[in-house]
Amino acid sequence: MEHDSQDKKPRMRYARYAVISLAALLILSLGFAVIPGEEPAPAPPTFTDQARAAALEDTLALRAAGLDLAATAAGNSGAGHPTQAVVTLLTLQARAFLPAGSPASPPASPSTPPGPAATSDPTASASPAPAAAPSEVELAKAMAASGSRRLKDAQQADGGMARLLAGAGTAQLLAARQLAAAAGEPGAVTGAAADQADATAGSSPLVGSAPTASPADCPFPAPDTTTAPLGSTPGGGSPAGGSLSVESAAGKTPGAGTAGAALAAVLQAQQKAAYGYQAAMPRLAAEDAGPASEFLQQHRAAAEETEYRLRLACQAARPQPAGYALDADFLSAPAAGLGTLEAAALPVYGDLVALTEGPDRIWALSLLESAVARTARWGADPGAVPGIVLDTAMLPALPAGG
Repeated sequence: MEHDSQDKKPRMRYARYAVISLAALLILSLGFAVIPGEEPAPAPPTFTDQARAAALEDTLALRAAGLDLAATAAGNSGAGHPTQAVVTLLTLQARAFLPAGSPASPPASPSTPPGPAATSDPTASASPAPAAAPSEVELAKAMAASGSRRLKDAQQADGGMARLLAGAGTAQLLAARQLAAAAGEPGAVTGAAADQADATAGSSPLVGSAPTASPADCPFPAPDTTTAPLGSTPGGGSPAGGSLSVESAAGKTPGAGTAGAALAAVLQAQQKAAYGYQAAMPRLAAEDAGPASEFLQQHRAAAEETEYRLRLACQAARPQPAGYALDADFLSAPAAGLGTLEAAALPVYGDLVALTEGPDRIWALSLLESAVARTARWGADPGAVPGIVLDTAMLPALPAGG
């Protein structure tokens, strides 16, 4: 009996060891199942995200510098200083660049506006600025550098952000030139980057060399020759009301949302503008006749270039009507009417920027910049972000201290 009892003790001991080992293994397996694995690293920001963040940072820095300069000017000369308009412009642009529902980046020091960017990398840091508060010319130069950078980034950004960058950059360049002129140094700032400045209308091969698409190669439907574009009247008869196609600057183009539709809308806008300039020139003041003649040639060249690109895109252009409706207000104040006409067409160029890429987008950016310059020449307001119908009430507010 005693021998049997001694044999059972080791067996029980081994059984206990086995049970304990199984229990430990079970606990460990449950622990591994409960402990979450490592989260994957977040995806690196895209070029578009980096471009937006850089635009916001530069715009906030410019705005802070403008606030400093406006405060100094207000103490010296009172209200109405041109820097106040710059601050308003930059405030709206900064709000447009804010991510929806996200706070803004900490604003830069008011005494450090961004300098010229030496690279197209949207994350590249700006050149250091003088420690003292900037002068009007220094602020104009910094704003021109920022505008050129926005236009450079717009060449590569995604469609919607490209439109926003293009509008903001174009407006900054315009404001920089106006501020420099107000400071007595109109030649202190230059235009956009050289590669974009060269992308003028008519820079591609001549229109006559464009291949004519055949029905087999391009099965587009024949254009409707019985319907004139919306807002137009063949023969130039006067409508009951309204001005020269201002209500429908973009027109109604089938297949909206495509590059071909955007090109067709641009062609209509150019044709309408050319007609408007032809009607306005005999009624303009002598000092306005020269610029109007130049702008008319710009519209004609851009229309030819657009037709060329439409054929390359295998798109059929709508036949141009014989004329468009003019009302008494346009004829009595032709300069103001031309400004309104140019401003109303800006969203058409914004669409073209958003829906194209590569060399076509660079060309579209040049069209937008030229249209903004013409709009400003006639005293019309192109807006804080030309090319976008901006609803300021829907923009996020800047954070406190921004």
